[in-house]
Amino acid sequence: MATLVSERIGQFFLAGERLEYTEFGGGDRWVVLLHGQLMPRWMHEPLARAIAAEGFHVVILDLLGHGRSDRPTDPKEYSMTAFGEQVVALLDHLGAEQAVIGGTSLGANVSLEVADDAPERVRGLLLEMPVLDNALEAGLIAFGPLMFAARFLPFTVTTLRALTRMVPRGLVPFWAGIVLDTCNQQPGPMAAAIHGIFFGRIAPSSRRRKLITAPALVVGHPRDPIHPAADAAMLAEEMPNARFVAAHSILEWRARPARLNREAVEFVSRCWQATPAASRRTRKH
Repeated sequence: MATLVSERIGQFFLAGERLEYTEFGGGDRWVVLLHGQLMPRWMHEPLARAIAAEGFHVVILDLLGHGRSDRPTDPKEYSMTAFGEQVVALLDHLGAEQAVIGGTSLGANVSLEVADDAPERVRGLLLEMPVLDNALEAGLIAFGPLMFAARFLPFTVTTLRALTRMVPRGLVPFWAGIVLDTCNQQPGPMAAAIHGIFFGRIAPSSRRRKLITAPALVVGHPRDPIHPAADAAMLAEEMPNARFVAAHSILEWRARPARLNREAVEFVSRCWQATPAASRRTRKH
């Protein structure tokens, strides 16, 4: 059953593009959760409700090109740096000086970008399945055909979109609905998003990751070449205040979330109980 907390949908504009988000709970102890690539923000609704039920103000955001936010067709609109700027703009819009920033896959990498570019805004990092050095080949194999289909066989994307939109979301389980919403793509924006993400900087360099001093909880799981546990463990070793938690599988946080939800809630609580360390400001090169 869904945890009962207040829920509000909002929007803001950045460089003329509209971005949509949902808030859960209230107060000034902020948490921002970011989705995986091509997925909608609603994938984090269960976790957002679980964290908000403990007294935190949780926001889930559709990054540009995802969910119900605008979807430009120019690949230059999509990059980890641009996504990080969208998160900082969200904090400015909400009047939040700091937040625990986290996400899954793409969302984890974007969180790292925020910590690298605006460390003073980051109270902590909640990172699941970061995509780093060990995942590049598998990521290209997985998403390259999708970009090819969207660019040169657009009817495949529009046909799948038409078929999945016919399925009433209220008649399917939650995660089946997330899969259906992920299939709700448009060829131009989909190709542009994949192009922009994979042919730009995937994450801050190892050298810069070692300078991120924010507390971090890094979750990885086995048997997933796109999100290898080795990347998550490596990231936890690189960052001085990070801890690695091994999930049993990619499905654990979806099918049996109690253990990892508890880890997340306890981590967020510690972040907001601690006195924030002095902000690190570096000039990007």
